[in-house]
Amino acid sequence: MKVYILPNRVTLVGKAWQIRHKLKQYGKEYTTVQEWISASKK
Repeated sequence: MKVYILPNRVTLVGKAWQIRHKLKQYGKEYTTVQEWISASKK
């Protein structure tokens, strides 16, 4: 499972169940993708 966070997008690479699981995890922490990208820049 790989997560690439770029300035304007997030790319998840892995099996479908891994991506769903990771999105659920990040969904609990961040409301929007923009928040997720901003937090990763710090």
